[in-house]
Amino acid sequence: MLTLQGSTSSRFCDGKSRRDFLKIGGLAMGGLSLPDLLRAEAQQGTRKPHKAVIMVFLPGGPSHQDIFDLKMDAPSEIRGEFKPIRTNVSGLQICEHLPLMAKMMDKCTLIRSMADCEPQHDAFQCLSGRSVKQQPPGGWPSLGSVVSKLQGQVDSAVPSFVGLAPKMGAMTWARNGDPGFLGVANAPFQANRGGGTSDMSLNGVTLERLRDRHALLKGFDDFRRDMDASGLMSGIDVFNEQALGVMTSPKLLNALDLSKEDPRIAAMYGKGVNENRDDGGPRLTEHFLAARRLVEAGARVVTLAFSRWDYHNDNFKQLREDLPLLDRALSGLITDLHQRGMDKDVSVVVWGEFGRTPTINAKAGRDHWPRVSCALLAGGGMKHGQVIGATDRLGGEPTDRPVRFGEVFATLYHNMGIDVNKVTLTDLAGRPQYLVTDGSQPMPELV
Repeated sequence: MLTLQGSTSSRFCDGKSRRDFLKIGGLAMGGLSLPDLLRAEAQQGTRKPHKAVIMVFLPGGPSHQDIFDLKMDAPSEIRGEFKPIRTNVSGLQICEHLPLMAKMMDKCTLIRSMADCEPQHDAFQCLSGRSVKQQPPGGWPSLGSVVSKLQGQVDSAVPSFVGLAPKMGAMTWARNGDPGFLGVANAPFQANRGGGTSDMSLNGVTLERLRDRHALLKGFDDFRRDMDASGLMSGIDVFNEQALGVMTSPKLLNALDLSKEDPRIAAMYGKGVNENRDDGGPRLTEHFLAARRLVEAGARVVTLAFSRWDYHNDNFKQLREDLPLLDRALSGLITDLHQRGMDKDVSVVVWGEFGRTPTINAKAGRDHWPRVSCALLAGGGMKHGQVIGATDRLGGEPTDRPVRFGEVFATLYHNMGIDVNKVTLTDLAGRPQYLVTDGSQPMPELV
């Protein structure tokens, strides 16, 4: 650990002053150095405000028929315990435990017919839009990694792709996003679970001294670059320049320091629960606020994972605990984006890896059901106040407008200004790869 001496008196969320130190390292990945983590962000300037995506992953697969697609005409063993409530969109009803969201569904779109879900617990499809099967060498990259590669950084002090989801042991479905064949250079900049700033520091090195050392390093690198015909050193120069930008700017730290937020705004997001549900994630509503602050600071893609939704038992008991938290956090995020005029530029997508069985099991739970699931979209300048797709009377099969993950991803890329029909990326075998599968196009209902 290093400590970088500063002169300002602003305080972080742990109460320590920047006069004592600047905490810089808490966004880390394995044992890699900060320059390693920054290799992906090409130094490309862009106008502001910039386009961005906030992706909320609900690990474990939420029960669509208890949240956004209630089936009141189904038999009791399928119907469930919850009642629907009206929303501010005529004819649209959602779960009674989402009263705040019900008041703003005109700002959202529900997809009730996600129809190509993979059958296993994994965030991969939600984060990449691709199946885990038949991947190219290196694997498919996530949306954040693609955007990082294609569009680079808005601000040299803020990574293009930031992941807020905590690492959950060996579980893969709470990841922030895999860079695939784009390499670790385009992996997400991962914030620590507790608040994002608790691990990083440059001990005892003043800003002036750091700049002197940077000049010395640059001198060595100039010599090495001349000796490296492959141009590798030129790339390393860029990565170290970006690392220096992060280390010497308070912008990233300020974005992650939620104590700097207006208390009235922070209150809209509610107070989360910083504990794990068995093998799932914490229920941190504050991560929704952190995502907005990161995008406002310059991040292009922010991913987060909220709670654990794999309710094979006590489905309704657990939903009664989780849905009010999600209701508060998600409604707070959408309201905040609109109040700040960011709703045209920032796309929000909320979903899990699959749905749940129509039939309630003997433990009052629902089991895995990849045949259909749901998603919620907001912002991004899209057409909202609508429902796309429908399921049958039991909520088990799509009956109208089946939607594929690739279509949603094509829409998100479109919102970012990326043409999926023209842009390709080269995989490790040297083959050009389109960004979405099977010629998927942006959804005409939304764009």
